[in-house]
Amino acid sequence: MTGPKQAWITGIGIVSSLGEGLDAHWDALNAGRINVDEKRFAPYIVHPLAPVSFDAQIPKKGDQRQMEGWQRIGTYAAGLALDSAGVKGNKEILGRMDMIVAAGGGERDVAVDMAILNAYLKGNPAPGFLNERLMNDLRPTLFLAQLSNLLAGNIAIVHGVSGTSRTFMGEEASSIDAARIALARIASGQSDIALVGAAYNGERPDLLILFECGDFNLTGQFAPVWARDKRSGFCLGSAGVFLVIESETHAKARGARPYARLTNVVADLAQRKQAGAVTRSLEALWSKLGKLGDNDPIITGATGIEPVTSEEKAFLSQHAGSAVRATGTLFGHTIETQFPLGLALASLAISRGALFPPNDPTGLELEMSAPPTQIVVVGAGHWQGEGMALVEAVS
Repeated sequence: MTGPKQAWITGIGIVSSLGEGLDAHWDALNAGRINVDEKRFAPYIVHPLAPVSFDAQIPKKGDQRQMEGWQRIGTYAAGLALDSAGVKGNKEILGRMDMIVAAGGGERDVAVDMAILNAYLKGNPAPGFLNERLMNDLRPTLFLAQLSNLLAGNIAIVHGVSGTSRTFMGEEASSIDAARIALARIASGQSDIALVGAAYNGERPDLLILFECGDFNLTGQFAPVWARDKRSGFCLGSAGVFLVIESETHAKARGARPYARLTNVVADLAQRKQAGAVTRSLEALWSKLGKLGDNDPIITGATGIEPVTSEEKAFLSQHAGSAVRATGTLFGHTIETQFPLGLALASLAISRGALFPPNDPTGLELEMSAPPTQIVVVGAGHWQGEGMALVEAVS
């Protein structure tokens, strides 16, 4: 009986506030570049998507028109990943490629939302006002456009990925499970190759209103994630990240070279009403990852939300020799996309033989000069869901 198959990451597609593609992101990370917009949605701060020509990956204008922003971002990133893996246009491989997508709901009709809110602010709306406005003002196709599995559908239409398809909802936790299940399927031999990822459009007034109701938004001036303890909150970011993950055997058979190996993904759902629950959850997940070095670097999707960020800091203090990097400082918080982003950056750093420099005034993030051979990716959702992954160099 053979053991679990190795899962190689052979394709990476990234589009974000720092640009598109691996070279652009590597250059931006090493230059310490951060792109934020503090004016357009003031007092809220966003990391806006860099200029992108969607025609390069979504050539038909009709396809672009029927997609919402997050779907265009995701379909574009998926195309970049397929290009990176060398399988773009390969009908034989795409026809059996599995797809696992983490997604939220679709975008809202902001004009209708604002008209309803303004009417309520004026006071004393007529009985049945809300139902009347929703029935008369919303276009019938809006509800179809809000389906979370439309990103997977558009990737199938545009790029021809037509194996099995799964879409998970559940904010940050959904993408942790997407990676976990992709790895499990490949390790068990149920899948040879999979496209895994997520996309997020952070430049949406409706989302800013939604998160403001939970007091999650950072307001005023931008601050790095680790410097938000006295003024907590996240800055939403727009990004799409997809990975091509395949078995070692499948990759070698087609002559593909790996960026890195995805060795393990573990997940938890801590009872956060208990103080220190996130710290305990992360430590338990760390113990399940496998054989780790004393100072393996950590790439975390820390949000800047309290108390979860302080509890994550308490976990990191137990691994004080590790070089930590917070993607939330560099890219903003991209909800479902944050964990795949960490996997992509870990794979990129291993393939380039260096960890990108810290971008943190508090001193929590340490320099690292040695080439990384193992990187731990950490995700702790802004209100629920924890996960970790181990990404390693292929020996």
